[in-house]
Amino acid sequence: MFPLNDNGMVSGLLCGILFGYVLENAGFGSPVKLSAQFKLTDWAVFKVMFTAIVVAAVGLWLLRIGGLLRPDSIAVPQAAIMAAAVGGALVGAGFAVGGYCPGTSVAGLFSGRLDALVFIVGVLLGTTGFAVFYGTALRSLKSAWLIAEGDTFTDVYAVPEPVVLVVLGLALVAVFYFGSWFERRGTGTVTAQQAVEGAR
Repeated sequence: MFPLNDNGMVSGLLCGILFGYVLENAGFGSPVKLSAQFKLTDWAVFKVMFTAIVVAAVGLWLLRIGGLLRPDSIAVPQAAIMAAAVGGALVGAGFAVGGYCPGTSVAGLFSGRLDALVFIVGVLLGTTGFAVFYGTALRSLKSAWLIAEGDTFTDVYAVPEPVVLVVLGLALVAVFYFGSWFERRGTGTVTAQQAVEGAR
C-alpha cells in the first residue's frame, strides 16, 4: 500500500502520473480552457478545485469526530501568509498570461504542446531567480504574518470548525451559482476554445 517504498517517491510518481492523466482527459491541460477562468467564461477548473477542498475538509472533520483519524496525524506546516499572498498573486498573473500552472504545464508538455515547454522554462528561470536573489527583502517577506506549525485557521482565530465548514459550503454553492450564471451569459459569444475547435 502507499507509500510503496520508505520515502514515498514511487507513490508520489504514480499519483503524479494519474493526476496528469485525469487533468488532460478533463481538458484542464488546455491553456485555452484555463485562461477562460480569468475571463469568467469557464468556471470548470475553479468548481472542481473548490469542490475538492470542501469535500476534503468535511471528510477529514468527519474522520476526526468519528475517532478514525487522530488530530495530530496530519502534518500542518508553518504558514507564511504574506509570502503566500504575494506569491499567489504572481503565480496567478503567470497563470493568466501563460494559460498554465506548474502542474498543467507538465501535463500539456507530455500531450505535445510546445507552449507548455516555454511555460516550464519560465517556471525554472523564475525559481532560479528567486534562489539567486533570495536575500533580506525576500526573507523578511517570508517571515511576515506567520502562523505557527501545527496551527490551523480554527486554532489561530478560535472559530469553531463546523462554522468554517458551513462558510466553505455556502461559498461553494455561491461559486456554482455565479459560475453557471457567468457561463450562461458567455454562451452567446464564440469563445477562443470554440474558435480553435471550429478551425480543426
